Amino acid sequence: MARKDSILKLKELLILRRDAMRQALAGDLSLLKSLPEQTGGDIVDAALDAAQDEISSKLADFESRELAQIEGALEGIRKGTYGECDICHGKIPLARLNALPYAATCIECQRVAETGGAGAVSDWDNVVDNDVSYSDLETS
Repeated sequence: MARKDSILKLKELLILRRDAMRQALAGDLSLLKSLPEQTGGDIVDAALDAAQDEISSKLADFESRELAQIEGALEGIRKGTYGECDICHGKIPLARLNALPYAATCIECQRVAETGGAGAVSDWDNVVDNDVSYSDLETS
């Protein structure tokens, strides 16, 4: 019962974070759209403006990826699969979910994925080799 109660609290936290992220992204995008056209100034001003635009764009990209992960976690709660590792299908410990509520993998599977270990293709027996020759790839 404690896990279920914790998941309900995490759901509330995820919803609050999602709403805040949506507002932040809406604000970032509206700021980018409302920037006045560069009509004057020197090359240093233009470079600083370009750098600031790049930073804002990267932040918006990062925030939108986090928002997608939050949406995925909320979908998992709706489906009843929240807290289940996407790779090994074991339970993700509550300590990890409390630290990162939208975690989709357990610590071990995440560690393997980050170190480039197995995980991209876990069953090499299902990979098919069709004996393609180079001449088959050439176009006339």
